[in-house]
Amino acid sequence: MDPVSLLKKYYGYDSFRKGQREIIDAILCGRDVLGIMPTGGGKSICYQIPALILEGVTLVISPLISLMKDQVDTLKEYGIAAELINSTLSNQEFREIIECARNGQYKLLYVAPERLETDSFIQLAQEIPISMVAVDEAHCVSQWGHDFRPSYRRIYSMIERLPKRPIVTAFTATATMQVKADIVQLLDLYQPFEYVSSFDRSNLYFEVRKPNNKLQEVQAYLSEHRGESGIIYCATRKNVDELCERLNYLGVVATKYHAGLSDEERTQNQESFLLDEVPLIIATNAFGMGIDKPNVRFVIHYNMPKNMEGYYQEAGRAGRDGDNAECILLFSTQDIMTNRYLIEKGSDSGRMVEYEKLNSMVDYCNTGGCLRSFILKYFGEGGLEKSCDNCGNCNSDIEETDITIEAQKILSCVKRMHEKFGATQVADVLKGANTQ
Repeated sequence: MDPVSLLKKYYGYDSFRKGQREIIDAILCGRDVLGIMPTGGGKSICYQIPALILEGVTLVISPLISLMKDQVDTLKEYGIAAELINSTLSNQEFREIIECARNGQYKLLYVAPERLETDSFIQLAQEIPISMVAVDEAHCVSQWGHDFRPSYRRIYSMIERLPKRPIVTAFTATATMQVKADIVQLLDLYQPFEYVSSFDRSNLYFEVRKPNNKLQEVQAYLSEHRGESGIIYCATRKNVDELCERLNYLGVVATKYHAGLSDEERTQNQESFLLDEVPLIIATNAFGMGIDKPNVRFVIHYNMPKNMEGYYQEAGRAGRDGDNAECILLFSTQDIMTNRYLIEKGSDSGRMVEYEKLNSMVDYCNTGGCLRSFILKYFGEGGLEKSCDNCGNCNSDIEETDITIEAQKILSCVKRMHEKFGATQVADVLKGANTQ
């Protein structure tokens, strides 16, 4: 069957979204592919439909067990032969899947990157005809990516050990020029067809707020958007627990999601949100990858994220149905300290990169210019020529004033005081306050 017929048969769509057909045609011509498409752009269809046409099996490498399970369950519902291999399988289940794969019963086989160097998997990979390797969340291969995973570096060596090199495709929602170059190099993509869709989601309204009391700000916002489906992201599990408990106490129906909950509770809470049984979910960044909920009307960041890539991916979960949606970031200087602490707790490798990304995130929160333009420039697309008229800065009445000379005087005073005193004492000196 041709791609459009398969799209209609299994997915129920009459036509492809922008970029999907071009990518599918390139794969069917035998070319490697790099697809960078924002959250909700329909990346999975780009490798799932060719997998149904190509001879043999397509190996999909995916970073999250929950993401793999969601996609495989959906494919099975569509009537597509798919299965997954990860750490949740029993030995018996693993052996059965291996046997079925050898017998050619699957068109798509999802696998966690950690499996790629196990002897049992390498042996299987050498025995079955692999037509394509599709790398999902491909930014994970780069240390410049916002979610670097060393296990992704094993993909190239696994492909090298196959009897015949398959088509290699890589997909991600967010990638800077550096990350894009890393994906091509570290996965050894051969003269890939590259498709980079615009990062501009015109239906999303962006705003940065700096409230004195974040809880009151959230309360007020939710009262104006009663019954609407939304996500609130917090930096830590503790923030999630406290905010969820507080909102429930105030009569707001909300559930929560973070890695500290049991698998059963996470699954139940996620299902309640996806099925619209609960309109609001409060979560850490552990929630959302692969979640295809079209009617999310707002995403609030209770704390500033560590980087623009993570922020835009999470914010992009709003408005996937194309209708208007809001992305509100609540910023405070304490968020900077929290993120610095989280970076310090992480591994030493790549720490300087994380600090650079954090600085860009702080710049976003403090810019007086168009927020949409800032995002587009960050991802190498170039800013807008005029106001977007759909972000908090373009729609505000704030007037800009040049305070270069005042800033120079303040910095000069800080330097002359040998950088030993806080803002209050520096201000006293500058004002000539009548104090000691």
